[in-house]
Amino acid sequence: MHRSRVEWSDTDASGHYHNAAVGRFVEAAEAALVRERGVVGYFGAAPRVRYEVDFASPLWFGQQVTTVLAVERIGTSSMTFGFEVWGEESDGRPRGLAASGRYTVVHVPPRDERVSEPWPAAWVEALTGNP
Repeated sequence: MHRSRVEWSDTDASGHYHNAAVGRFVEAAEAALVRERGVVGYFGAAPRVRYEVDFASPLWFGQQVTTVLAVERIGTSSMTFGFEVWGEESDGRPRGLAASGRYTVVHVPPRDERVSEPWPAAWVEALTGNP
């Protein structure tokens, strides 16, 4: 779970969030998860290969946001995360689901030949609690 706020740069001319802001909220939650679990070397080695979002309701400038992120599946070299982005109660509006979805990353260690490889066992254990 990661908490943030809708910033002015996250909004469009109507004052509510632009769809691309969801990606920023979700990536911030992913970064927090990876740091919390002590996974070193993940960034730059896990490009996105699929991303899907269902938009449910607007978020407004200044509104607090809670992003819930979970590892849904870890394969040999791919990993799928599920997420929900919630707008917290604000200006008389109740707390509500703003967006939900999932995305898949693939383990591609940085080097000249960009091919997928199995996830390091230590990363799998750190992210799932299973060796």
